[in-house]
Amino acid sequence: MKIRIGLIGNQNSGKTTLFNQLTGSNQHVGNFPGVTVEGKTGFIKPGFFKGEEFSGLSIEAELVDLPGIYSLSPYTSEEIVTRDFLTAGHPDAVINILDATNIERNLYLTLQLMEMQIPMVVALNMMDEVRNAGNSIDVQALEKELGIDVVPISASKGEGVSELAQRAAVAATRRKKPGNLDFCEGPVHQAIHSIAHLIDDHAAAAGLPLRFAATKLVEGDKPVLDRLRLNENEQDILGHIVNEMESALDTDREAALADMRYAYIARITKDTVHRHSRTKEQIRSVKIDNILTHRIFAIPIFLGIMALIFYLTFGLVGAALSDWFSMGIDWITGAVDRALYAYGLNPLVHSLIINGIFAGVGSVLSFMPTILVLFFFLAILEDSGYMARVAFVMDTLLRHIGLSGKSFVPMLIGFGCSVPAIMASRTLSSRRDKKLTVFILPFMSCSAKLPVYALFTAAFFPENAAAVMIMLYIGGMIVAVLAALLLRNTIFRGKPVPFVLELPAYRLPSFASMALNIGEKARDFLTRAFTVICAASVVIWFLTTLDIRLNIVSSPENSMLASVGTFLSPVFKPLGFGDWRISTALITGLTAKEAVVSTLAVLMGTGTGVDLQSALTAFISPAAALSFMVFVLLYMPCVAALAVTRREIGRRNAAAAMLFQTGTAWVVAYVVYHIACAVGM
Repeated sequence: MKIRIGLIGNQNSGKTTLFNQLTGSNQHVGNFPGVTVEGKTGFIKPGFFKGEEFSGLSIEAELVDLPGIYSLSPYTSEEIVTRDFLTAGHPDAVINILDATNIERNLYLTLQLMEMQIPMVVALNMMDEVRNAGNSIDVQALEKELGIDVVPISASKGEGVSELAQRAAVAATRRKKPGNLDFCEGPVHQAIHSIAHLIDDHAAAAGLPLRFAATKLVEGDKPVLDRLRLNENEQDILGHIVNEMESALDTDREAALADMRYAYIARITKDTVHRHSRTKEQIRSVKIDNILTHRIFAIPIFLGIMALIFYLTFGLVGAALSDWFSMGIDWITGAVDRALYAYGLNPLVHSLIINGIFAGVGSVLSFMPTILVLFFFLAILEDSGYMARVAFVMDTLLRHIGLSGKSFVPMLIGFGCSVPAIMASRTLSSRRDKKLTVFILPFMSCSAKLPVYALFTAAFFPENAAAVMIMLYIGGMIVAVLAALLLRNTIFRGKPVPFVLELPAYRLPSFASMALNIGEKARDFLTRAFTVICAASVVIWFLTTLDIRLNIVSSPENSMLASVGTFLSPVFKPLGFGDWRISTALITGLTAKEAVVSTLAVLMGTGTGVDLQSALTAFISPAAALSFMVFVLLYMPCVAALAVTRREIGRRNAAAAMLFQTGTAWVVAYVVYHIACAVGM
């Protein structure tokens, strides 16, 4: 038997943690909003379906992890994704996960889901924190009030997860719909039931649950109104019903419905939720927030934390690990080189393997420890809940440049990779905010650029590597701010939308979650190194070994690639790096920014480590090296990011974004180069 179950809840309610427990999936768990941008799917482990209820049955349960939302109103992309799944995805059941430490707010979404008349089970998550605080929830009484199954769980510890899976499967197979729908009273009650009589036939024809459609019309939900196709007379009656309700309550339609739901929630929680004190996590979070979200000290603390992370990553810890890793790669390269000589392999094939594949891939792999160390520290900040505070603190600053704190989440993800960062921009409610954010996102230095920085800082600024790295990262953010100010006052005029953010309680980072996060980054890095980078290295080797007549050249300057690089080099000459090899590296960097390093390694006929660094210092100056790093920091991202940008904001906007980013990179690199020359670098 195949069933499909949706996993739905508020942000930071523990959805992805529960998803991992149920499916065994390695989905990343984050402690700030925006982790789940699109629905992720997996299959519930068959081991959960045991006992008399499932004897003789073989159940294949697909689980869909949907974005965190607070309501089913179509105001944000997350709400639209979730609502489309419920109305068009035909789930057999829904698991609604609630944060039991903040049950009143979480139940608001529950009431809306009940109106969808889809079989559902409520999962009360974080019950261990409720018990530890001396509080309790009468689960049986809550079940009776709601008319649906309620299962207490602790997703992070795996408690109650097996029972939840079984209850969800039973609800799906037996089509157990919510039993209590009539939880309204007064003028709202009259309006909903009057509208229900008016639209009964239309709702059936549109395939919408009657109660859901009626309440959405009370709210003024235009997509639902369009689907129902009411005639002019029916729309007039609808308007009259809503106006009568608003007059009777002396409030607007949306507030009337929200007040009704929260009044019902207050009634049922009064007798079912017994709260004596806040949880230890909540008390601890308030004390920490007095410091970390301080009006004056919050941003300096954040900058200090990031400076410490960069120092440990590029100075104390990451550099040493990369040096050892590089030594290992050099040893393997040398061993393979000697073995191929001893075997007597054809010199051309020998050169392809050593000077092409090993030089290109090895030069990139040597920086993997540095990247993983950086992600380790960022995972600690993310899983602890600190990054949500940074978004809150940054809201005031971002509003000065025309954005809200919600844009900080994609910008933060951009330090890892531009592709998911651009995808995360779909969580922004405003189309204007989304476009403006996508335009400046590539200025956040992604991890793919780290090998370039590490190579050039080690070659030209070995004693100040960490300082140069910090300057690059902060410089990218400064350019993003200036670019946003320019765009806000020109093509993206307007005000940012209001920003609502829940601050989750601080929690100790989960070792398992961090291991999954870092393992995922390592896997992505290795996959890219042995696919895109390897293929690019082979292509570059061929283009530098052969001329346009496919003859082997005596010098790379006579190769096909040199012709292309020489044609473009005048564009970069004012920036200090007019050599054709540099121009070529920037072009191949569009496939993946790590390819810049592998390209230089192949073009210069060197391997990894000191040889490549020495070769670089022989033909460009420190000022040109700094200018080059700035250009790599700011110019258009890889083709994968370009494809996602086109999908999110359209072809014209994507082309404009790429031109804007590359033009900005050229101007800033030009200024940096001439300032560096003026100070004698």
